[in-house]
Amino acid sequence: MNFYHGSKQIVNKPLVNGSKPNNDYGPSFYVTMDLDSAKEWACKNEEIGIVNQYFIRQKDFQSLKILDLTKKDKYSVLNWLAILMHFRDLDNSVKTTFKNRLEWLSKYYIDVSEYDVIKGFRADDAYFKFPIKFLSSTLSLENLENVFEFGHLGIQYAFMSNKAISKLKFVSSFECDEAYVGRYYHLVKKASEEFEQLINKPINDNETFIDDLIKKDKYE
Repeated sequence: MNFYHGSKQIVNKPLVNGSKPNNDYGPSFYVTMDLDSAKEWACKNEEIGIVNQYFIRQKDFQSLKILDLTKKDKYSVLNWLAILMHFRDLDNSVKTTFKNRLEWLSKYYIDVSEYDVIKGFRADDAYFKFPIKFLSSTLSLENLENVFEFGHLGIQYAFMSNKAISKLKFVSSFECDEAYVGRYYHLVKKASEEFEQLINKPINDNETFIDDLIKKDKYE
């Protein structure tokens, strides 16, 4: 199994605590299996970046405790969102305005400290406005799922434990093609345009908003 990490530098010795603590799933080493995504991420600051390639044997990967948030039969986008809100550094205005909704959402939180690897949506700063729109009851649950499932930032893997990192073997690093410079922001722009279309279209009677979910819980 090959994984890729887009960066500005060579990372031949990944570290669990090498990322910011308020990233999507907390302190982890974040990688993707999609080479194009890694290249786009590496070149996001309008400069040619570096892609680091790693390898892990499938049996070693399967020996790890993996939280796969993309399994729709087991988890919902609410589990992912609760984890995201737990680790993200939220503005005080967001904490105050959506206090009750955040408290309700916390029941979907999964203790990620029990896992070696998390597989789930990527929600960098450019995409963070979408979950906030859901909290504000502007974006429905169904459309929140659509934004991330059919969006353009893809799936990421967070290697969260030293055990997981130890099984990830550095293969090589290489500079990206110049064609990838700026592509990241083109994809974000495209996703944002699709998002605007979603929130501006007439509301379907079957759509579910966060207040509907809270109300349903209250009367069950």
